[in-house]
Amino acid sequence: MRYLLLALGWLSVALGVVGIFLPVLPTTPFLLLAAACFARSSPRFHHWLVHHRHLGPWIRDYLGGEGIPLRGKVWAIGLMWTSILVSCYLVPLFWARAFMLTSAVGVSLYILKQKTLRKPDL
Repeated sequence: MRYLLLALGWLSVALGVVGIFLPVLPTTPFLLLAAACFARSSPRFHHWLVHHRHLGPWIRDYLGGEGIPLRGKVWAIGLMWTSILVSCYLVPLFWARAFMLTSAVGVSLYILKQKTLRKPDL
């Protein structure tokens, strides 16, 4: 089971990194899944991921219960809806469009319900 969790963790890290560059793939959920897998299989990799210079900030505030920055919410929802609408235009199947739009509404509501991280003024 440990090796399965490690493999799923690394696959999730890879998909999360790809998601940074492709708006169709969500970054944070994959990194959260990777953190959960690593927490149960390898404390060393969990620590590496949470404290990683580039990947850590994507999940650290969320895991700490502090929320998602407003800018991150706006970008996530904006890019997601842009890619969903383009996909709906390109895909002629009604059921596929319905699935994409339903998923986008669900993810948007989830993101909007999350606490908004307030950065202290310096």
